[in-house]
Amino acid sequence: MNIITKIEQEQLKEEVADFNVGDSVKVHTRVKEGNKERIQIYAGLVIARKGGGVNASFTVRKISYGQGVERVFPVHTPRIEKIEVISRGKVRRAKLNYLRDRIGKKALLVKASNKK
Repeated sequence: MNIITKIEQEQLKEEVADFNVGDSVKVHTRVKEGNKERIQIYAGLVIARKGGGVNASFTVRKISYGQGVERVFPVHTPRIEKIEVISRGKVRRAKLNYLRDRIGKKALLVKASNKK
């Protein structure tokens, strides 16, 4: 086995939430301020997933005070406490870049999936 692959296998998280593009999620992240550490929740819509293995990441978009805010999270970072799926979405695209042009409630409008 290649040394690099072996090291990457050790870096992978065992339990990663099952989520896809179009799902509404809450990402619980650890934030360190000074010598204190707390959990901050970032809730929004997953508009993209990319990469594989250790390099896998996903983009979450939310509307904050009428302004669209996006944040990219690495999937296997120790800074993420957990990823909580609020609702599943049914989309026909791998990347939902068209949502960036929308304003207001339409910016987060994705059909809800029936599967659990």
